[in-house]
Amino acid sequence: MWDQDAVTPLLAGVRYKQGRLLGRMENLGFPLQIQASLTTLTLDVLKSSEIEGEILNADAVRSSVARRLGIELAGLPPADRYTDAVVQMMLDATQHSEQPLSAERLIGWQSALFPTDMSGFYKIAVGAWRNNPPDDPMQVISGAMSSEKVHFVAPESARLETEMKRFINWFNEDRKMDPVLKAAVAHLWFVTIHPFDDGNGRLARALTDMQLARADGTRQRFYSMSTQIRKERDYYYDILENTQKGSLDITDWITWFLNCLDRALEASMDHLQAVLQKARFWEKHAGTPLNERQQALLNKLLDGFDGKLTSSKWAQLAKTSQDSALRDIQDLVAKNMLVKDSAGGRSTGYLLAD
Repeated sequence: MWDQDAVTPLLAGVRYKQGRLLGRMENLGFPLQIQASLTTLTLDVLKSSEIEGEILNADAVRSSVARRLGIELAGLPPADRYTDAVVQMMLDATQHSEQPLSAERLIGWQSALFPTDMSGFYKIAVGAWRNNPPDDPMQVISGAMSSEKVHFVAPESARLETEMKRFINWFNEDRKMDPVLKAAVAHLWFVTIHPFDDGNGRLARALTDMQLARADGTRQRFYSMSTQIRKERDYYYDILENTQKGSLDITDWITWFLNCLDRALEASMDHLQAVLQKARFWEKHAGTPLNERQQALLNKLLDGFDGKLTSSKWAQLAKTSQDSALRDIQDLVAKNMLVKDSAGGRSTGYLLAD
């Protein structure tokens, strides 16, 4: 249960911003929508994993998402099987959001996260609900062995079959609840059931994205809830713990969730502005002949290169010689696509001309 009077104005504000964002994107045309969706989905996969302390290769994730969306990108490394599987899970949730949820689908997602049946150094149950004995319950614990803190104790394994049937039936059948509100409830309900040995947080965020995709009524993704949760990770865990240990009133959780989503929608404007700038750059230089290395490194700069780009970094990233890297750069300077960094320093850096 929750306080409807407290939730309703927040939900209305989020729905207004969703509509405004989707309206703006519709006016940009399909090619830019695809690029924006690529950026958003890449962030979603990266940040959902980061919340759990797992760092994926950004280029590999982007490559995998692009390939599955039918976008050709030059110069990106192929994704490994694990990254591909994680991307496939997220895209299944968002690109096929209207398909019914099932136990088999959830189990397939969890199996994709743990292809070796290992979580770190520990063997876990994969492809099935967890099966903890009554004297060894599933607990979320932090701290050293001598000073452990129990944050949450999950329901007994014997209840999982019944609890998950109830959850899946509600997820599929209850179409009266607003899907944004339903995303908040589904996230909390799923992590509270905690049906798997590991991966429950990432699956809960995938289910959140699935409901948000239903709310948007489109396969395109233009904002990332997981990116905002990553920014607020400490409070995210605190509000989850406080809600799970509290009463049946989940107003505080829903309030935080809607405010977090509101901030995610605001932050999406920055990411979409970068997509627009990138599109304008390539539109301006559409007829400029470039080799594959130059295309790849320019895209890296357009996506937000960390630090100063030098010829030695270019050579390292492009896996080429220093001489080839310098020729690539000088050619781009001559074509007015790069300029020397006026800040100077011990080594010459380069920036996008635009």
